[in-house]
Amino acid sequence: MAFESDKHAQAYWKENLGIMATLLTIWFVVSYCAGILFVDALNTIQFAGFKLGFWFAQQGSIYTFVVLIFVYVARMNALDKKYSVQED
Repeated sequence: MAFESDKHAQAYWKENLGIMATLLTIWFVVSYCAGILFVDALNTIQFAGFKLGFWFAQQGSIYTFVVLIFVYVARMNALDKKYSVQED
C-alpha cells in the first residue's frame, strides 16, 4: 500500500478510525444498551414471538455484529478506492 504523501496516509487513517469508531459505537449500543441496560423497557415489545430485550441479548447483538462486518468491508473498499490503495 503506497501513499502519495504522508498527509494522504494520515487522511486515510483518520477516515478509517472514524468508520471503526462509528461501527463499534453501534455495536456497543445494540449489545450493551439494548441487551442489558434497556432490557426491561424493550421486553414490553414482542418480536418474532420473543420479548425484544431478550432477543437483543440472545440474538440481536450477534446479527448486528455480522451485518457490521459486511458494512465495514464495503466502507473500507470504498475508502481504499477513494485513496487509490485498493488491492487488485
